[in-house]
Amino acid sequence: MQNTILLVEDEAGLADSLTTEFQLEDFNVIQAHDGQQALDLFRANEATINLIILDWMLPKLDGFSVLRRIRKTSQVPIIMLTARDYIGDKVAGLTGGADDYVTKPFEMEELLARIEVALRHSQPAADATASYSVADLSVNTDTKRVTRGNRIIPLTQREYELLVALIANQDQPCSRDELLDTVWGVDFDGQPNILDVYVRNLRNKLDTPNSSKLIHTVRGVGYMLSAQVAEE
Repeated sequence: MQNTILLVEDEAGLADSLTTEFQLEDFNVIQAHDGQQALDLFRANEATINLIILDWMLPKLDGFSVLRRIRKTSQVPIIMLTARDYIGDKVAGLTGGADDYVTKPFEMEELLARIEVALRHSQPAADATASYSVADLSVNTDTKRVTRGNRIIPLTQREYELLVALIANQDQPCSRDELLDTVWGVDFDGQPNILDVYVRNLRNKLDTPNSSKLIHTVRGVGYMLSAQVAEE
């Protein structure tokens, strides 16, 4: 079965070139050339879209705004594709819900590899434990539903994978390298601080002013999810 990519890119030449490459790799491609069109096409084809390649600088509605609106209802993998190389923009994109970030100019092989990883990570593991719970936090790995108390917590695919990696090893410290390998893959060569960005995202989504902290920093090691251990 073909995977479908929603390609959101306002440069017609680049969009057509990428479409040709994706089709050669047996992807179905839907093109959008501005932010509003991207939202309209996504809503019309949400059930069949497996991944979004999303440019940052777009007419009508910028890519970051598109990202935030899609994340309100969907956890479809999203790779930001942009000429913006400022680290603050990368952090903003990842914090806003992007699963990955590719800076122009790029090699096609790199983009295809990142697409493969994003699609692989979006597939549930067949032998995964059905559910986990710590304190009032629950994770159902069949439905990918995450709740804390009475709140349903929307997570990006990468945030969800990080949470599962932590909760599957609850009360046990997980090293930074272990978490990076599990969530981003052993071949990941991006910024190591991406882990800290995603941990911060999870904490912001899981915790409220009246709730206990569940994700703890283990100095010199990494992170641990526990209802009992105070953060060091």
